[in-house]
Amino acid sequence: MRRHPGRGEAGRRVNRPPVASPRGAEVGRRIGVGLMYGLWKPRVFGAWKVPATGPVIFAVNHSHNIDGPMVMGVAPRPTHFLIKKEAFVGPLDPFLTGIGQLKVDRATADRTAITQALGVLENGGVLGIFPEGTRGEGDFASLRAGLAYFAVRSGAPIVPVAVLGSTDRRGRLIKGLPPLRSRVDVVFGDPFDAGDGSGRRTRRALDEATERIQKQLTSHLENARRLTGR
Repeated sequence: MRRHPGRGEAGRRVNRPPVASPRGAEVGRRIGVGLMYGLWKPRVFGAWKVPATGPVIFAVNHSHNIDGPMVMGVAPRPTHFLIKKEAFVGPLDPFLTGIGQLKVDRATADRTAITQALGVLENGGVLGIFPEGTRGEGDFASLRAGLAYFAVRSGAPIVPVAVLGSTDRRGRLIKGLPPLRSRVDVVFGDPFDAGDGSGRRTRRALDEATERIQKQLTSHLENARRLTGR
């Protein structure tokens, strides 16, 4: 007996999370372009390396709050970032959701966020992830397993992204932001596959994928620092 596409076993309706809006992400990209180029001086390297179509995962180092918006504003394609739920407060909640960003509870295995993120990739979109899980030194020294899971599960290539200069100095007017009109460098790397080609999704396969990813991201960050002189 055929099942209704919106129903599970015994005809029960399955409540699926809403699909992240590609149009909203494009609006977010345009807002990011205006803000990032208006407030700072982004210098972008390697944007041509980002595949023009198909699913892609941006793996972005994270040392400052502007890193995500900066990537959204300079990337050649609209990006759906996985963002901690704590950022979705007050009017920011409907705004971030409206521009296609994904709320994630980092304290649990957030099935809603996982389903939405995989949906972005299934629809051929760009998923942005901070693989370190939280803001820190931005050196890819400690990676969580989420990036490997999404890459292996979806088969989407990973594009490493290094944001450099966002923490060099504190602004005079707003201490929590880099100085206005200061230079921030964003370096996109070569796409790579996290899996070993076997299609395995076991814990061991994910651990091995995480090791491969960390080597690639660390190497990209070193190259980005040499390229930019930072």
